Amino acid sequence: MEETNVAAAIAAQPPAEYPITVLLIDDQPIVGEAVRRMLADDKNISFHYCADPLKAIETAAAVSPTVILQDLVMPQVDGLMLVKFFRANPRTAQIPLIVLSSKEEPLTKAEAFANGANDYLVKLPDKLELLARIKYHSTAYINLLQRNEAYSALEASRKVLADELSRAGEYVISLLPAPLDGDIKTAWKYVPSMQLGGDAFGYHWQDEDHFVMYLLDVCGHGVGAALLSVTVMNTLQTRGLAGVDFTRPDEVLTGLNEAFQMERHNNMFFTMWYGVYNKKTRELVCASGAHPAAVLLDAQGGLTQAEQKSLMIGGWPGAKYESLTLKIAPGTRLFVYSDGIFEVYKPDGKLWTFEEFIQVLAAGTVPVSADADRILAKVTEVRGGKIFDDDITLLEVLF
Repeated sequence: MEETNVAAAIAAQPPAEYPITVLLIDDQPIVGEAVRRMLADDKNISFHYCADPLKAIETAAAVSPTVILQDLVMPQVDGLMLVKFFRANPRTAQIPLIVLSSKEEPLTKAEAFANGANDYLVKLPDKLELLARIKYHSTAYINLLQRNEAYSALEASRKVLADELSRAGEYVISLLPAPLDGDIKTAWKYVPSMQLGGDAFGYHWQDEDHFVMYLLDVCGHGVGAALLSVTVMNTLQTRGLAGVDFTRPDEVLTGLNEAFQMERHNNMFFTMWYGVYNKKTRELVCASGAHPAAVLLDAQGGLTQAEQKSLMIGGWPGAKYESLTLKIAPGTRLFVYSDGIFEVYKPDGKLWTFEEFIQVLAAGTVPVSADADRILAKVTEVRGGKIFDDDITLLEVLF
């Protein structure tokens, strides 16, 4: 993807090279010339001199020094005050500053360091000592600049990737079906724990009598899980399993198991529930691949768990799946969900029980759209916030 290439290019940029650049601020030209000569033999050092302290900030902004040498005694501007000015200006606030003084006074040193100086030298210092201190402070400052550049590049790369993931998440959501409001009413909630999740679901009329519903949960989270879930969705929507009768849930899961063996899909597997409702016979035929039990709630409040012992999809070649047939009375609600909706830790660290979750489902009496909202609100309340450890998907169907 283009954004991925941009992010990689940003992250791969080498750090910028910064030459050691010295700015001396001293009203005495003789001092300026002396320092220039000390540094002249080192071709890796660029030297700049400013005799007017009133132009010190302007000159520093223009030459971008990696270290500033500044006299403490100058006309028009107090040297300690100039140190404060350098530290108050965003463009010079972090540049190492070595103050030069004609006296070795502890009180003056203390004041200089308190105002933001990095070092203190009695002028004129020995050439070797001056070079060593310039290189030491410049190297530290150049490392800081390169680190800040690396952080900026990383942040830019992360923003590109975040934007890409956000668009990918929007694409996944766009594949999910719109709620139905007819003889069969549907509502759903989909809350990935990251920008991309491994949950997916769908439903459609296979023909004028058979209504297909399914929900799958890929192991893990993120891009890989989302890619596999979308691939499985596309396989089901296009009926891309040769020789499979898509009104036979056992055949569908068997076909998916053979097509998506985990060793061919980055060791990822998934659980799945697949059901087909026959509106003429009012029968629901369903099969599960290690997925949590679907729950049926009849109009009188009677609750049935359609639990089936089975293997996950993609785990073992040759695994067989069996279908379960259920009679559906008018007004019956079907709940299919991923395990993230009930495997929720409360704020006190205790795990919410499946029985407590079932009681929440059993309390549903409102229209399905409002009921899905009610269930998610209760799960969020139990969790103590909207951040979940796993993807949450709930499909509710009213027959």
